Amino acid sequence: MSIQKTPGLRRAIGLPQATAMVAGTIIGASIFVQPSEITGYIPSVAGIFLVWLVAGVLTFFGALVCAELASIFTKTGGVYVFLKESFSPSVGFLWGWGMFWSIHSGIIAAIAVIFARYVDYFVHLGDIGIKGVSIAVILAISAVNYLGVKQGSAMQTLFTFGKVVAIIVLVILGFIFGSRGQDHFVMDEVASARISMNDFFLALVAGLFAFGGWHMVTYNAEETLNPRKTIPQALMIGTLMVTLCYIALNAVYMYVLPLEVVASSKRIAADAADALFGYGGGSFMSALVIFSTFGALSGIILCGPRVYYSMAKDGLLFQWVGAIHPRYNTPHKAIAIQAVWSSILVITGTYRTLFTRVVYTEWIFFALMAIGLILLRRRSNIVRGYRIWGYPVIPAIFIISSLAIVASQIVSDPGESVFGLSLVLAGLPVYFLWARKKKRSKTDDH
Repeated sequence: MSIQKTPGLRRAIGLPQATAMVAGTIIGASIFVQPSEITGYIPSVAGIFLVWLVAGVLTFFGALVCAELASIFTKTGGVYVFLKESFSPSVGFLWGWGMFWSIHSGIIAAIAVIFARYVDYFVHLGDIGIKGVSIAVILAISAVNYLGVKQGSAMQTLFTFGKVVAIIVLVILGFIFGSRGQDHFVMDEVASARISMNDFFLALVAGLFAFGGWHMVTYNAEETLNPRKTIPQALMIGTLMVTLCYIALNAVYMYVLPLEVVASSKRIAADAADALFGYGGGSFMSALVIFSTFGALSGIILCGPRVYYSMAKDGLLFQWVGAIHPRYNTPHKAIAIQAVWSSILVITGTYRTLFTRVVYTEWIFFALMAIGLILLRRRSNIVRGYRIWGYPVIPAIFIISSLAIVASQIVSDPGESVFGLSLVLAGLPVYFLWARKKKRSKTDDH
């Protein structure tokens, strides 16, 4: 009589794939369309470079915090697991709750719509067509990930490699064919003198949001080869790679276009390409944004279901959400419910409200994650494969920065902030219901 083996997650993600996941999920559409937001706050070349550099450094600090935590906890779920183990299951549950209903699913819906809008540049779709293409790309990428983590990570790696190469080509061509660069790089001393600390901080917040997604590689720990070593390396290499790409792209924007054009543009990369290659440059950049957003979606869709799978295994979601496909070794039902909910957000258009009101709340959890690292350092029974350098200064800087982002949002828009916090905290009574149900189930078993 043969014993049927319970299907489990399959390890198929090596360092190249994990690094591509970090870089690919960060580089989406924002760097190609809205650096003007930062330039609007900071009308100075030196100031703009400083903002992107500081944003990259703070993101790297967050990656270092994640790296040590990932070397301690190698269970699938990433930030959910870190918060659960550092504080309590209720804190981890709130992260997963916010992810599914708004933050993560909202990101998927928003990027899918951006993808479709740039497809509309080539083929007129209309409003209904844009929603249809958005849903189609969500379902298509979800289907690939349904069929196996190897296929999903391979697709993510391919698209990340392609867009990084495209960025390098754009940077090289920009400096070769760009004109009047010396004029564009002249620093406006008068404008620089007017820059306040508040303007710099608002620009920094915008820059940090462009680096979003760096932590998602931690969600796939049980599918990663040698995760204690691979995930920390991927986090560091990936965030450094993105920082270099962002600074280089902004250098090209300001080399090719006057600073006032950079500040007012709503499609900065396309305007830079038009200046370089004529009006056909816009088509090139639209194609690059399509390619880039597809790659970002690939990574984001791959990562999210692992959190819901982990929550289900811990008894905090329906047990069926944690099911593993017997053939493909993927959390196929978690992938399916993520695809369905993200598609509903596209259809209803509610992703705009949810995402913009709630996305800042993830920085509360990032601060808690770093605080959790400090608490874990006090436990003598913890085994780690990596120790963050600069401890405790780096975690402290990251905590302060994360809380400052939250405080800035609350001060600038208290009404929306209260709504966002309320939506996340609404998960608490749900958690206690699940916890009570779990406790009752254990009592009945005995």
